[in-house]
Amino acid sequence: MFEQRKQQATLTSEGRRSFLIAGYDFWLVCCLFLIITIGLIMVASASISAADKYFSEPLYYFWNQGQSVIIGLFLVLLFLKMPILYLRTLSRVLLLVAITLLVLTVLPGVGKEVNGSMRWIQLGPKSFQAAELVKFFIITYLAGYLVDHRESVQTDLLGFLKPVFILALISILLLKQPDYGSCVVLCATGIGMLFLAGAPLGRFILWLPLFIGTLVSLIILSPYRMQRLMSFRDPWQDPYDTGYQLMQALIAFGRGDWTGVGLGGGVQKLFYLPERHTDFIFSVIAEELGLIGTISIILLYLFIVWRAFVIGRLSESLEKYFSAYLAYGVGFIIGLQAYINIGVNMGVLPTKGLTLPFISYGGNSMIVYCIIFGVLLRIEYENRQNMRTVNKELVSAYAT
Repeated sequence: MFEQRKQQATLTSEGRRSFLIAGYDFWLVCCLFLIITIGLIMVASASISAADKYFSEPLYYFWNQGQSVIIGLFLVLLFLKMPILYLRTLSRVLLLVAITLLVLTVLPGVGKEVNGSMRWIQLGPKSFQAAELVKFFIITYLAGYLVDHRESVQTDLLGFLKPVFILALISILLLKQPDYGSCVVLCATGIGMLFLAGAPLGRFILWLPLFIGTLVSLIILSPYRMQRLMSFRDPWQDPYDTGYQLMQALIAFGRGDWTGVGLGGGVQKLFYLPERHTDFIFSVIAEELGLIGTISIILLYLFIVWRAFVIGRLSESLEKYFSAYLAYGVGFIIGLQAYINIGVNMGVLPTKGLTLPFISYGGNSMIVYCIIFGVLLRIEYENRQNMRTVNKELVSAYAT
């Protein structure tokens, strides 16, 4: 009995900071609103010239992004009211939906080709990028699988290989589009979730050569990936063709210095830097807000990822394993995609077509990441309710 009380007291101590504020996680909510607000401002600043030229409306992209934000925040509220148990019961169905969406993406007449990639599904006048939604569906499925087969994943090779085969299938479908960036993010997230579920480290080491060999083969056998890799190594070698995009991004970073040239004062967004309001918006932030602005953005992402892992750890302590693995998955997805996008902008990683979560222009990305964030807040809220129950039981136990 004493050991049980001691464990409960330890749980209370671990979660005290999170549960001092009534309702939802106050700082996490503030972080969401802050990063979305920064995103809207930077989308307006980065796209104003292009929007005026192509649509004769300087705030065209800003208003579109604003609509996506409203839809996303509505879905945050919706998922805040949805018990996590519902997602667990739907986890296998979501896997089937994810596979179906990726198959539909590459079907002629259904999939929409943009810049040589079949990543969108056309629905009348609108289209959406299936890979963004698939990321959420897959981490939900993996969380459910890890709960149902936790001991098997830790002790049995077959239990470990089943989710690996699922990730391999999803990766093949993503590479057919092709979407190399989403494939890397999803595979890394899946591996991270398996590791945190207790899968032995030796199994990862065993499969590491095969994984690296596959990635190298995909790069070598694909001309456009090889071209991107070579331009990443030395963008100044071909500054007007393959290295143009990265070169302009690096110029933006150089111009930004410590404090930036001022909001709206950037030059690289004036038709020099391609994808200025989507994949390379971080370069615009670097130019206009400088080193201070870029570090602030990185710290916001670090806080979100840190909170996700703290929430996951607390869920695991409360033996709510599905919530724990799902929170870990959310932390991996947001952190990895932000890291890759920032790395690409800085020339640390080869160019990938990945958005910066909550900041880059794109309705699909904004809506899906708002859903993911809403799920994280719901997990934290259920942890809070569970802790209140534990505290009441602890008080009653000491009273008797």
